[in-house]
Amino acid sequence: MKIALYGAAGMIGSHILSEALGRGHAVTLVVRNRRKIVPPKGRVLVVEGDVLDATSVAAAVNGHDAVLSSVGPTPEIIAGAARSLIEGLTRAGVKRLVVVGGAGTLEVAPGVLLLQTPQFPAEYELVAQAHGTALNTFRQNTTLDWTFVCPAALIEAGVRTGKFRLGGDQLLVDANGDSRISAEDYAVAFLDEVEKPAHIRHRFTVAY
Repeated sequence: MKIALYGAAGMIGSHILSEALGRGHAVTLVVRNRRKIVPPKGRVLVVEGDVLDATSVAAAVNGHDAVLSSVGPTPEIIAGAARSLIEGLTRAGVKRLVVVGGAGTLEVAPGVLLLQTPQFPAEYELVAQAHGTALNTFRQNTTLDWTFVCPAALIEAGVRTGKFRLGGDQLLVDANGDSRISAEDYAVAFLDEVEKPAHIRHRFTVAY
């Protein structure tokens, strides 16, 4: 596939890039300043673009099979990118969009989000709320084949095992009550969804 990727410099985005290249996909990295990027080996093209500008998005993603977004870290970028990606992909005629979501938007009880619980870190509340805004923006769209992929509560670099669970709108926890996933295995689930869509216009989550 020919894939356009936003946010490849981040921890999650870099693992998505590695997984995509490992599967033989051709990846276009859309970055703000290409002089700051040293592209990895593989079928990689680097272009400059602004994820908050729909015109820029349309130009960068034109001709691609799918667009992947792992943007952040500020609330403004997370929420704003949802709007410009929808408009830009629509202009370019690209239907497939797969987005990195936030675990804070998942339910821990009926009607109760993880971000609303006392143990949720206060420093991440605005980012989690922005992910919620982005998800609501995507849910209002009925033309793109979008998917919103939420990680577990804890995601960090680790080991690629290829073994994990998928869920829907509820936070997944293990037998000890922990919710975690490695960035490597999250990327596996993410690219599985890109290659074989199973959650069109839906959100899902991945955890051990």
